[in-house]
Amino acid sequence: MVTANAAERLLQHYVDNFRSLPWRSPPGEPPPEPYRVWLSEVMLQQTTVATVVPRFEHFVARWPTIEALAEASDEEILSEWAGLGYYARARNLIACAREVAARGAFPTTAAELRQLPGIGDYTSAAIAAIAFGEAAPAVDTNVARVMCRYHGLEERLEVRRLVEAMTPPDRPGDFVQALMDLGATICRPKKPRCGLCPLQSDCVAHASGDPEAFPAARAKRARPHRYGIAYWTERKGHVWLVRRPARGLLGGMPALPGSDWSVSVAKPRTALGAIRHVFTHFTLDLFIEPRAEPIGEGWWQDIDRLNDAGLPTLYRKAIEAVLSSEERVAA
Repeated sequence: MVTANAAERLLQHYVDNFRSLPWRSPPGEPPPEPYRVWLSEVMLQQTTVATVVPRFEHFVARWPTIEALAEASDEEILSEWAGLGYYARARNLIACAREVAARGAFPTTAAELRQLPGIGDYTSAAIAAIAFGEAAPAVDTNVARVMCRYHGLEERLEVRRLVEAMTPPDRPGDFVQALMDLGATICRPKKPRCGLCPLQSDCVAHASGDPEAFPAARAKRARPHRYGIAYWTERKGHVWLVRRPARGLLGGMPALPGSDWSVSVAKPRTALGAIRHVFTHFTLDLFIEPRAEPIGEGWWQDIDRLNDAGLPTLYRKAIEAVLSSEERVAA
């Protein structure tokens, strides 16, 4: 059967070429701890492996078990997460860690894992397959691209069923990681390295002569643009910071106080700087305006220790713009 032979070839390729990552076990070894699999999958959502590896290692060095993570404060975890972006993931991470710790262990099936905060179809299947050996079809962007090309599909509708049919019941964890690696390193969106692919011989997209045509490209929506103002209040080498509301974008993160973000705003005449930041669904121009008195509940942060504040990228960029501004006058 072609599907079975393809799975065998893919698994052998994985054995010979697997990426050694701190949350994985080598092929054929006992599965990694569910905590490490879960944490890595949450971190890897919309973030590259190269970015995640050092952050993951630092995270598990600080909180080596889910019980240790569950006992940490929101502020500690959000600060450690700073710079990884998509901060709703961090809030779900906190809620999930506390629920699992209260249960005493992770559930072992994809269906049960989906009930936990922040865990959807893909993440539940990945944890179930890699950590618990369930033949669950874990389909991320890389896996979907591999399967669409292999079967010559323009749409992704059938991918989960096809992955499920192809998954060897005795090695589901290795198989899903083999698909992930193939999509990340060989079956890339642009310039796929078909000559190195173990599935090349019966890949429909390769046979077509134009593998990049599969799957069909999705139309990109134009991002709306917004504007906002952040306030810079400085005294004796310290700057005033606040914490954003728990819900919403950058929820619970340290920040410069400021206005709401809207479709238009008048640029302050005394702006110390301006930055443009790209979020998933919109772009933002943020003007930084000096303000004599602090606003909102917050704290004075030593400017020389801003790296300890756990600021998200938006506000780190804003602060860097101010510190390099010739208009800045330290109080």
